[in-house]
Amino acid sequence: MAEGRSRRELLVAGHVNVDRFLQIRRFPGPDRTVPVVAERAELGGTATTLALVARRHGVGVGLVARIGDGFPAPFLQRLRRARIDLRGLERVAGEPTPTCTIVEDAAGVGRTLIQQGPMGDERVGPAPPTWWRDYRWLHLSTGPPGRYAAWAVAAQEAGRHVALDPAQEIFYRWERRAFRAALGHAEILFGNRAEIEHAGRRLSGGGMAGLLERVPLIVRTEGPGGATAFYRGGQVRVASRRPRRRRTLVGAGDAFRGGFYGAWFAGSGVADCLSAGNRAALDRIEGRGR
Repeated sequence: MAEGRSRRELLVAGHVNVDRFLQIRRFPGPDRTVPVVAERAELGGTATTLALVARRHGVGVGLVARIGDGFPAPFLQRLRRARIDLRGLERVAGEPTPTCTIVEDAAGVGRTLIQQGPMGDERVGPAPPTWWRDYRWLHLSTGPPGRYAAWAVAAQEAGRHVALDPAQEIFYRWERRAFRAALGHAEILFGNRAEIEHAGRRLSGGGMAGLLERVPLIVRTEGPGGATAFYRGGQVRVASRRPRRRRTLVGAGDAFRGGFYGAWFAGSGVADCLSAGNRAALDRIEGRGR
């Protein structure tokens, strides 16, 4: 693992999960049952995957997340071995730990169910303790929208940089008011094609132009197509090669972000950051660098 250029570059707020994978041959119809042919449990979550990949690229990373009872000790040890700052990882007694159950069929089509545990707490609450100011960037991924909107304001007022990345929670968790508030204090918005389109609709149909009025850089992942960065002066697209094999698609987007940040903090241009993100996503899909 490369040494970080700084011990305090990127603070990632989001989920630290147990990911439970169930493999089936095909999804059942209504009121039907199919057998599970394989299963496994892994350390996962939006914040986890991003942080681990960014660390492998030499970024100094910290986590802000909440876990509950039953979070496996080996998963915690892995985060410590990666030299991730865990001062912001809070264990909440009496709450189930955040867990995703991911069901995948033989074609790689997946369905995901999430037990939010303490990450489902929507109360705004205080900003992270004062040590969060050690970091240059705050990346807000999945989690309580109201709290994250408040943190975005506090981070910008403290002279820090903010990236907003609500992921799939933009479809069911982020209301328009919180999204607008957080976006107005962000410098980068991350999302896949569907998420960015939905984000545009959150601005009353403003689309990409409306988003760019509020945030100067939008990074859109496009699956096998690679990724595109949009900015007020134009756009740049970088293609990605197709995977030679597929272990899982879960976490590919978060791995992309970790690779992107590795190049970003090394001072690379946006095109090179997209290329680094594409490579990291491909490694994740093919099962390398776990």
